[in-house]
Amino acid sequence: MMVAPPVQRFGSSPSFLSLKFIRPLMLHLQFTRPLRLGCAVLLAMFPFGLSATAADSPPNVIIVMADDLGIGDISPTNPDGKIQTPHLQRMAEQGLTFLDAHTSSSVCTPTRYGLLTGRYNWRSRLAKGVLSGTSEHLIPADRATLGHLMRSADYHTAMIGKWHLGWDWHKDDDGEIDFTKPVRNGPDINGFDRYYGHCGSLDMPPYVWVDTGQVTAPPNRIEGVTAKQDPYGWYRRGPIGEDFEIDQVLPHLFEKSFDFVRENAGGRQDGEPFFLYLPLPAPHTPIVPLPPFKDSSGLNPYADFVMQMDDHMGELFSVLDELGIDDETLVVFTSDNGCSPQANFSVLKEHGHDPSAGYRGHKADLYEGGHRVPLIARWPGKIAKGGQSDALVCLTDLYATLAELTGQTPAATAGEDSHSMLGVLTGREQTTSRSSLISHSINGSFAIRQGDWKLCLAAGSGGWSAPRDNVARKRGLPPMQLYHLGDDPAEQNNLIEQHPEKVEALLQLLERQVRQGRSTAGRAVKNDRDVQFLPEGV
Repeated sequence: MMVAPPVQRFGSSPSFLSLKFIRPLMLHLQFTRPLRLGCAVLLAMFPFGLSATAADSPPNVIIVMADDLGIGDISPTNPDGKIQTPHLQRMAEQGLTFLDAHTSSSVCTPTRYGLLTGRYNWRSRLAKGVLSGTSEHLIPADRATLGHLMRSADYHTAMIGKWHLGWDWHKDDDGEIDFTKPVRNGPDINGFDRYYGHCGSLDMPPYVWVDTGQVTAPPNRIEGVTAKQDPYGWYRRGPIGEDFEIDQVLPHLFEKSFDFVRENAGGRQDGEPFFLYLPLPAPHTPIVPLPPFKDSSGLNPYADFVMQMDDHMGELFSVLDELGIDDETLVVFTSDNGCSPQANFSVLKEHGHDPSAGYRGHKADLYEGGHRVPLIARWPGKIAKGGQSDALVCLTDLYATLAELTGQTPAATAGEDSHSMLGVLTGREQTTSRSSLISHSINGSFAIRQGDWKLCLAAGSGGWSAPRDNVARKRGLPPMQLYHLGDDPAEQNNLIEQHPEKVEALLQLLERQVRQGRSTAGRAVKNDRDVQFLPEGV
């Protein structure tokens, strides 16, 4: 039986039992700290050896995930881009930039599932699409997550930002949300001691803040902006709380994260470092840049918003430096998928800016522009400055990376699609154990890559770019597409007829990884649903 963690509100003084000397090598289930202490006693009686990394007092960890930011939107991954991102550029110059990094999906909810669980999103009950602001929770309490993982290593854990993985609102007999009652099954059941955030994307009602299960201010009005009124700053009409200001959400969340960092800055010396998961609502719609960033890019509001986000990242590093914990903190920056058409591609193109940096497609697609994203890691003194890596990595790999960092061994049903990047981060290795990648689009289509070969199991994009799948089928296009990314990174030349043996090999590999329930070494485990991947006509 799973035991719920103690509720801790932001702004109050946390009180936790400390496991200063023993970091349990155990399944990362959702135990309360008293139960974990008992496990630590058992491990003291029957000790396991810690890795050299784990013995060196693991760092604080901050994972920042932008929303709908394309690989071409920041200078570290697109030097030819027209948006100024000096703070992320400095982060890259002081750390490592991955040039072949991917999300497990090309849309919001499933990528967040993959990052937190180390498991491909399509193994869950969510076969396609995303959740809404009123959806029930997606990740069950007994599914291992980064929150569980880090808490079992005695980290203080927090989620601040856009959750978009569902939680359970209290509803009355008429099915209406009662905002005065506690929210159930939020990030707290997924290993986070504390959380503060919004339920879905920032264009999805209800617009209220939830602080570890409690709504901070029930809605007092109905509000929304249509795309006709503001093509960049629109958001769906719905209930909104008195303390919820749409254009202030991004700076507000950064301020909340700074408060958490300040509260926990001294914990590492006491054997209790912190883990902060900071999923941003930007530059997703509503695109609402504030002065002095509004109109500052010379491109459009989307570019302004990216510049504002970059400036907040600079503030984060200033806080770490101010507190004297910069060298003790690993910061990872990434995005949940490619850029959205809401950025207004035609206007950006007029200024010579390509959010996909020459790759085909964008958010929602199977093409590289849908799932190839920025990934930068900075840890002064541990990660060499100014490095770039061509290693194939996926955001699911953060699970195994942090497991190795904290000296833990994932269980059979934890991080099933996660390959540690720690050797690459520290310069010990040039690549990881990952040799293939499975990608997923908004309509539930699959792609699989091995080496330079990529097979898309759809007649079209699998998403929103042309040709959409229904149009591609009407045009009589082949039901699958094969590309050699080494020769054709823009995915223009479909080689499906020229290399049937490669198609067969990739289909067999996909079949094995789907049916095994994992793409890492280990015994077969079950998916949460019957996964079908062959497209219509195959």
